Amino acid sequence: MVSATMRALQILTHGSVDGLAIVELPTPTPAPGELLVRIRAVSLNYRDHLQLSGPRDASLPTLIPCSDGAGEVVAIGAGVSGFDIGERVAANFFPDWIGGPFAARHHLRALGGSAPGMAAEYVALPASAWVKAPAHLGDAETATLPCAAVTAWQALFERGRLKAGQTVLLQGTGGVSLFALQLAKAAGARVILTSSSDEKLAAARERGADALINYRTHPRWSEEVLRLTDGLGVDHVIEVGGPATLGESLASLGAGGQLALIGVLTGFDASPAPLRPLMVANGSIHGIYVGSVEMFRSLNRALEANRIHPVIDRRYTLDEAALAYRHLGSGTHFGKIVITLP
Repeated sequence: MVSATMRALQILTHGSVDGLAIVELPTPTPAPGELLVRIRAVSLNYRDHLQLSGPRDASLPTLIPCSDGAGEVVAIGAGVSGFDIGERVAANFFPDWIGGPFAARHHLRALGGSAPGMAAEYVALPASAWVKAPAHLGDAETATLPCAAVTAWQALFERGRLKAGQTVLLQGTGGVSLFALQLAKAAGARVILTSSSDEKLAAARERGADALINYRTHPRWSEEVLRLTDGLGVDHVIEVGGPATLGESLASLGAGGQLALIGVLTGFDASPAPLRPLMVANGSIHGIYVGSVEMFRSLNRALEANRIHPVIDRRYTLDEAALAYRHLGSGTHFGKIVITLP
């Protein structure tokens, strides 16, 4: 039975976790063409840290955060087919990007940003925005997929066309990098991974990383990448650092290499990066911002075929949301941070 009201997380004031609050709101009713889903878990991304710590966009309503969530269908709007009550689903980051190339209009509804997010007990969205959960994953694991996993999938396979035997360079051990590690290894690629933590590097090795670089020990880590590849460089770089790492990433590219520009952990404004390595390698840079519903479905087929389970660092309850955000902001996590809803 669907209750008339629901609990939801909101960002009432920006700047710190003190601005988070659990509020009671009316439960949405699915309009024609929509599904109403009882959310059982959400996961956090670096974007959620930016949303909380940055200034509020006054043109937007009070924000329900989190782009990533999963649960079961509890009501079906008129005209919807292909879904059943009780079916487990997750929503796409961009609900209106079903397939084909990205369009600027898709920014008008980005969950947890320009549109309300998933950190609520119930969410109603068009049926076309929901993707069926992989059969082997639970709600918490499925909730980690919409942003980080779809991003890694688009970078490596939709845009990168990764092939067995190629070499992939990954930065750190956040959600995107660990999904990219698992997906690349399943595809038969070699993976080099960087981190400042020997403990995290050891954990990444246990999950299949072939070569490891501590960038504190090797601040010019592109030189170590070239040593590990016999001077050839890598075929793919998953760039999540931003301005502070872009130069070393470009210097790590091999002939025809591709750099997927994904993250902004060190900011948005890049000082001039050395472009000669990109030019002489005949390389390319792809801007990657999550992906479409069709990409999400392709990802899920790969996860099922290879029995891949997401790496979850820690789980919190909705009442512990502030603790989850603090843990996210600390940067000490290995994999995804999940908030469960009863």
